[in-house]
Amino acid sequence: MGEPVADSKTPAYVALAMVIAGILITVAKNGLVHGSVLGGIIAACGAIPACIGMWKGIQQETQGTLAISVGAVLLSLAVGAVLIVLGIIHWIR
Repeated sequence: MGEPVADSKTPAYVALAMVIAGILITVAKNGLVHGSVLGGIIAACGAIPACIGMWKGIQQETQGTLAISVGAVLLSLAVGAVLIVLGIIHWIR
């Protein structure tokens, strides 16, 4: 085996920051109820650093990092999907 990967929750925190940024963009642009495709894409892209955090958690065999990262992936994808769907519905109307 190689050297152990450092236990880092930073990628999960970056993912959460991207979710918050997506929500803030949505609120600034149209309001939260109307959604935003751009805000949804940014929020959904938070799954990328969260997956890196999952990989680090698996490599280090730390349940805390893995659990936070899995939660961040699910949150990123859920918030991103809701914002995109609401944005498309608002665009169609």
